[in-house]
Amino acid sequence: MDFIDPILSVATQIYTLVENVKANKKRCRRVSDRVKALEELVRSIQQRGRGQTSADVENALKELCITLNSAQELIRKYTLANWMERILNSSSHGDEFNSVNERLNDAFQVLSGALQVEQGGLLYQVFELTSREKEDEVDGREDDRELKRLLLDHMKSQQEKTEAMMREFEHLKSKVENVMEMLSKPSITDEVIRMIKPDEIKYLDDPKVPFMTTGTSEVYRGEYHGFQVAVKRYTEPVNTSPREVRSVFNKEVETMKRFESPNILRMFGICVLEEDGPSPQFLIIMEYCEKGSLRQVLDSDCQLSWTRKACMCLDAAKGLYRLHQTEVKSKVHGCINSSKFLVAKDYTVKLGGFELAKTETSLKKVAKNKQTRSLCYSPPQMLSDINHVYSKAYEMYSFGVVLWEIATRRRPFEGFSDQDIYQKVCEEKFQEPLPADCPAALGHLIKACRAYDSFHRPSAGALVDKLRTAVAQLEDQ
Repeated sequence: MDFIDPILSVATQIYTLVENVKANKKRCRRVSDRVKALEELVRSIQQRGRGQTSADVENALKELCITLNSAQELIRKYTLANWMERILNSSSHGDEFNSVNERLNDAFQVLSGALQVEQGGLLYQVFELTSREKEDEVDGREDDRELKRLLLDHMKSQQEKTEAMMREFEHLKSKVENVMEMLSKPSITDEVIRMIKPDEIKYLDDPKVPFMTTGTSEVYRGEYHGFQVAVKRYTEPVNTSPREVRSVFNKEVETMKRFESPNILRMFGICVLEEDGPSPQFLIIMEYCEKGSLRQVLDSDCQLSWTRKACMCLDAAKGLYRLHQTEVKSKVHGCINSSKFLVAKDYTVKLGGFELAKTETSLKKVAKNKQTRSLCYSPPQMLSDINHVYSKAYEMYSFGVVLWEIATRRRPFEGFSDQDIYQKVCEEKFQEPLPADCPAALGHLIKACRAYDSFHRPSAGALVDKLRTAVAQLEDQ
């Protein structure tokens, strides 16, 4: 009699478990039905009271308690999260149910025989051998059919997860390889700016075809000391001797050393072809940026997230800061716009357009029609007074327009005449709007750089610090 309460408790737990099984639902419910029938027998024994049961019934109750615990554990494993792994590791889940059902049947035979239950007709139907075997066979077929579907779905799901993991692994592998390659390469700033011998340059296109042509030069892709470079050849050099060019270059090298930065286009040096001949040719060797100018990138169809745009803004600001912070008093670029920034393969932005300026001037003819600077980059002070002193604050306004271009990918004041620009900027104190989804911190900095009053524009150093914070916030989202 000590086993009756535990038996009834386990039976109740089995009924609850059956409602939550994920597989073998028919088999589990059939076990539940048979436990329910046995429960009626056990309750009838409970009603007789202590002392009214034989030793055989006591033993049968003891064994039934063990069998029900076993049945409970069998059903429980089909309710757990890892039920699929259990099935895959099981030799035969059908045999487990057969064994439990046999044990339940044996318990019924002993208890019903000992009690000679009058109302046992219905209970006997539950455990009658022929019908029980037929029921188990039907249950098994239906459960196995459902299990096949579940296994195929599971295999498909695991395959998709595996493929996703492999893609993620390949992406990680590519990143690691890129970083390892970068760490193995010599630093670009380790290269001394110097006179370069012709045989140190390898051209990457055969026959040589320039990827860019201007009125005074052709630019080719090449390789120098393991670095991809752009080789600018002057097509109509002025009548300057190689000695004079060397003299200008050597003086300018010392200045260029102060601008060494990952965000300033690297100059490797100059090269003279046919130096002793009647018509020497002059080449400038500089860092090659695969994606071209910043304006070209913004005009392309490449995808740029806000995090990527913010990083590009930060890179550009680092280049400007390095220029503004040299020990040369009031050092400015002089012509900041989106075409003066270059973009490397990894979207690193580099400031260009001022390196070896004196050397270049000595090599090319002065244009007859000097190009007028675009007014869309001019601050209101310069628009109002053409003699306004060019300064770092002036340049910060121009830079703010470049940042606006990165945020919008549009061209500033497109379709506006010079008079329209003057009216908008000087009279209306107008700023072209930013996209509605522009991150607040980034948008605030872009507006500050374009402030009407130069006093309110940030320095390049403060801008770098605040942009770095804005990038960190975007990366954390």
